[in-house]
Amino acid sequence: MSLSIQSLITAAALAAAVAALLGYYNRGYAWVCRQKRQDEDIRAIKAEQQLLTYGVLACLMGLREQGCNGPVTEAIERIQRHLNDQAHR
Repeated sequence: MSLSIQSLITAAALAAAVAALLGYYNRGYAWVCRQKRQDEDIRAIKAEQQLLTYGVLACLMGLREQGCNGPVTEAIERIQRHLNDQAHR
């Protein structure tokens, strides 16, 4: 059995194609993993933001109970409207 130039070229082309496919697969897999990490990060950020919003709302309600009015009442109404809009999306 002798190896011709054509069979060597074909084998090299096949090896290059397999290497390219593996490279594309690895890039796709890495992209999917990165998207999952970003989704988890976004969920964590949203949970933290929700907690901070409720804390600010509680502080504003405490100020209103102590007699502060004006911008405090407006801020409470805007935060409650925003939370309501987000809950119904």
